Amino acid sequence: MPARSARAHGTFDHRMAVFDTDEAFVAAALPFLAEGLAVDEPPPVAIAAPAKLALLRDALGGEAGQVGFVPHTEWYTGSAANAVAQGAGYLAAHAAPHGRVHLLMEPDWSGRAGRSARETSEWIRYEAFANLLFAPLATTALCAYDTRTAGPAVVDAARRAHPGTGVYEDPLRIAAELDAVALPPPPADALALSVPEPHAVHSWATGRGLPPADAELFAAAVTEAAEPLDPVTRVLLWGEAPACVCELRSARRVDDPLAGFVPPPATEPAPGQGLWFARQVCAYVDVRQDGASGVVRLQYG
Repeated sequence: MPARSARAHGTFDHRMAVFDTDEAFVAAALPFLAEGLAVDEPPPVAIAAPAKLALLRDALGGEAGQVGFVPHTEWYTGSAANAVAQGAGYLAAHAAPHGRVHLLMEPDWSGRAGRSARETSEWIRYEAFANLLFAPLATTALCAYDTRTAGPAVVDAARRAHPGTGVYEDPLRIAAELDAVALPPPPADALALSVPEPHAVHSWATGRGLPPADAELFAAAVTEAAEPLDPVTRVLLWGEAPACVCELRSARRVDDPLAGFVPPPATEPAPGQGLWFARQVCAYVDVRQDGASGVVRLQYG
């Protein structure tokens, strides 16, 4: 697919609130939820730390029954790519026409999202890409950033992913900066395969300690990720469970930075759907260009 040009955020209203006390959180959240309650659309939803949800219930009083409350430990249960799927699925099931709904969203920075610089980078990519992925929708999202858990570096990076902060950047520029960080080279003892044959990948993965069911998922992700690269010219496997890694190289570049992030149609396969599956299954999927070649690296756990 050709590279997508950055679009204005259109009808998707992507806001950001930064706070360092519980009182400041409530002060930012209440007007946003009141805005959602005042319009004719589905009830607003607050997705945040359980303690913050309790504060909101108390502050809302009798109106609390008109607001949805979801602990962020139940919403953000996997990778950043999983969060894209969660958000798209929720909007399809619950939003009004054109995706109209108010969502207060606090990523779990004390959990997976903040466990490493590598993980945090993926979440910043997700925040940036949200401006493109949900641009056609009338969703209003307030992303809540608690500096007590997110930290100043995360907040500064997130400001660049939110329109209206004064430092907003083109999402594709942010993605290019993240992709400019070189991947570690494959180890010298990586196993080379001529083709990404599922049985061979499965057998190798079980031999490296992945349980059979996980090895099956990993092999399926490798096979699906290879689809947009066809023909694959090199397959390398390395690592130990759970961090089994496969690198696919092809003479075909993958120039679309949103490849694998766009939710596929519900009924029919679509170009890039293989990478969507791989991103849902794997902890990390890195897409790089090496001259005229395309490189996709998948890490299962």
